[in-house]
Amino acid sequence: MKGVQLSGNVIKVSPVYLSIVEANPHLRSLLGWHLQQAGYLVQQCATLQQARQAFHQRQPTLAVIDSDLPDGDGLELCRWLYQQRQSLILILSARNLEKDIVAGLKAGADDYLTKPFGMQEFMARVESLLRRARNAAAPLLLDYGDLKIDLVQRRVQYLGESIDLTPQEFSLLYVLTQAEGNALSRTELLRRAWPEAIDNPRTIDTHVLSLRKKIETDPRKPNLIQTVRNVGYRFSSEALEDGAALQGQSNGRRLSALS
Repeated sequence: MKGVQLSGNVIKVSPVYLSIVEANPHLRSLLGWHLQQAGYLVQQCATLQQARQAFHQRQPTLAVIDSDLPDGDGLELCRWLYQQRQSLILILSARNLEKDIVAGLKAGADDYLTKPFGMQEFMARVESLLRRARNAAAPLLLDYGDLKIDLVQRRVQYLGESIDLTPQEFSLLYVLTQAEGNALSRTELLRRAWPEAIDNPRTIDTHVLSLRKKIETDPRKPNLIQTVRNVGYRFSSEALEDGAALQGQSNGRRLSALS
């Protein structure tokens, strides 16, 4: 998944980074696994101290915080993180009284989920919070350097040239770019790109082949849309970065030759 850094109406794409601060190792591992399967970058912490150290290094897009940590009150961490005003906060707690929920929300939490809870509800709340954040800063353009995706006009530019994509190809490209560099199965790509479709997941191969012909330098040796054996496909933003670096080196050599 990708996060946003807005500059005017242009969105610079960066990873969606989530942090789980949960005392129960089994629950912490389970939550982390499900979030990673959904394409998020996940860091796991077991204590308040570990979380503070991690947050000083990098602020998460969303922090999932247990209210009862072995070395302190999770609401204390919630208050501290809220003051940074950079992260969404979801509190997990066995405290289910109204006063406890109110205390959590007043501490700065954006949502409060009482234990025990179902994994589907947990994932739905995570996605709802992140969707709220995206909608609050709705981008008009995704900028990957050489690749630019206009979300309003549904147009794509690659290496300065306009690329004519079908609606299916545009949706597929968008879903791939949002997967944080993680591979998505054909079934998952079909579900995300065309939720109403009832096609065979293998039709994804046809659309990928067509898309590669339009945006790959050499479709026979694809760099941007890579095949991951026994999984599906992934979008490689690193290929764009490597291409830019090589272009810079080439320009530097040409300038040296002229001087």
